[in-house]
Amino acid sequence: MAAKVAMGKKVPNFKIESSSGETFNLADYKGKKVILYFYPKDNTPGCTTEGIEFNELLPQFKKAKTEIFGISRDTLKSHDKFICKYDFKFHLLSDEDEEVCKLFDVIKEKNMYGKMVMGIERSTFVIDEDGKLVGEFRKIKAPGHAAEMLKFVKDL
Repeated sequence: MAAKVAMGKKVPNFKIESSSGETFNLADYKGKKVILYFYPKDNTPGCTTEGIEFNELLPQFKKAKTEIFGISRDTLKSHDKFICKYDFKFHLLSDEDEEVCKLFDVIKEKNMYGKMVMGIERSTFVIDEDGKLVGEFRKIKAPGHAAEMLKFVKDL
């Protein structure tokens, strides 16, 4: 895959497996804003909070011509269970091989119960209608984040 993404630059096109049953292709979203939010793991407290909040605000994101996609290293089967459990109305993308995670540089060393492991740092990226990266948010706290992203895209 190409070099890492950079603010103000066009995001390289990528394709990734989607819970929709079709392959997600970034190029298909030209003309719309896209929020890609990277999260560590399906069905964990922070990730659940974040997903529920994006889901609740989805109609407002749609009015702002913004598509929402969650990305983690979980399998599509895990994503399907997560979506069904919380009735998410947006798709989750499965990056088991970490290609897209590496493109957005979200794999970081984290402390899990006193042990250092490599995992996804909760991060969100906003891509504008022309495919340029216009927002980069790292080390996010899940509660309230979706509302912050809604305000951000409305102010663009």
